[in-house]
Amino acid sequence: MQQHAVDAVVRGLKRAGISVVCYLPDSLFKELYPALDADPEIRTIQVTNEGEGAAIAGGVFLSGKRAALVMENSGLRASVEHLARMGLGAGIPVFMLMSYRGDLGENNWWAIPHGITMEPVLDALRTPYRVVRHADEIEQAIVDASTWSHTAYYHSAVALSGEIVR
Repeated sequence: MQQHAVDAVVRGLKRAGISVVCYLPDSLFKELYPALDADPEIRTIQVTNEGEGAAIAGGVFLSGKRAALVMENSGLRASVEHLARMGLGAGIPVFMLMSYRGDLGENNWWAIPHGITMEPVLDALRTPYRVVRHADEIEQAIVDASTWSHTAYYHSAVALSGEIVR
């Protein structure tokens, strides 16, 4: 990620009132994680899997604060059970910010299934999402999705692709 995209993510998270970010590092967001860790207004929690991150983000919501789960889109499949129970079962929202592995332009064969499955899984979970391919749209997409989640008591997602992660 280029620095202007990293800055847009951090600004968007802050504008959305997010004070906790759970993340499982991936290479497409490798420049983002040090910026999040260094920001004194954002508490970061590195997780061992995305389901754990979803559960922690849900717990943060129950404490009256806002959290984001930052992950590669492959982590969506790993967190489906947690997301289904919290969202469909209990109305506990998780805002997800994902790198979009496997989108058109992907040059790693192993990442193609991530792109093929991400949108159908989001649809199956009835989770609204926005795919952002231009850095100038990042900040507002984060604010919009997070605001929606905390209004609707349901999950939402923003997937960053295109010029942002290449």
